Amino acid sequence: MACAAPCVTLAQSAFTVVVDAGHGGRDVGARGVHALEKDINLDVALKLGKMLEAASNVKVVYTRTDDSFVDLQRRASIANEIKANLFISIHCNSMSQRTSWRDKVSGCVTYVMGMDAMNENLRVAQRENSVISMEEDFSTKYQSFDVNSAESHIIFELNQQRHLQQSIQFAQEVQRQMVKVAGRVDAGVHQAGFIVLAHTAMPAVLVEMDYISNPEIEQLLTSREGTTRIAQALYTAFIRYRDSQ
Repeated sequence: MACAAPCVTLAQSAFTVVVDAGHGGRDVGARGVHALEKDINLDVALKLGKMLEAASNVKVVYTRTDDSFVDLQRRASIANEIKANLFISIHCNSMSQRTSWRDKVSGCVTYVMGMDAMNENLRVAQRENSVISMEEDFSTKYQSFDVNSAESHIIFELNQQRHLQQSIQFAQEVQRQMVKVAGRVDAGVHQAGFIVLAHTAMPAVLVEMDYISNPEIEQLLTSREGTTRIAQALYTAFIRYRDSQ
């Protein structure tokens, strides 16, 4: 029997997944030569969601299904309110304009919440967390959080500590399938202080699919085949993780 998504057997108990398309609305995310991160994220999120919806005993909830702005706290709250079993945040990576080799770097990275606030991990977390400045009353909502402070990122790690092992398990499977199914370079599983992960009360990952700052990768990220293969990789990673629980 043909399957719209990869034919992998699911465990029998229901499983709720929140699919989070990063950025949106006035928050465009990273920019390629032609594309905006927010649009790529949504494309992959909707494709992944359809695959999950076609599977039995899986409930899918989206943080956004169109080009709308959703603040970081609300994204986490959506998952918490429905007591989701897993939170998947989908993003594109990018290198700074000041980096001479920004148009050559490639690779998929999957992040979990953690203590590693060094160098590249901190830079990525700072970039993704900087959207809070676009939110209304963000200084009250996030209290003393400083997007440029390593200490601010580290303290959030405690919120995800009890789910860390499961988050890492899923992240590792994401990396395996992104290589096997989507043909991405494995840039590893890393820990960093993402607000959207820190505020969720379940296993959670943030996937940086690849670098939109690389024109060749940007072309793949905007192609039907490329985004479908990435969605299939994430779907297969979910199934393998789900069946192991």
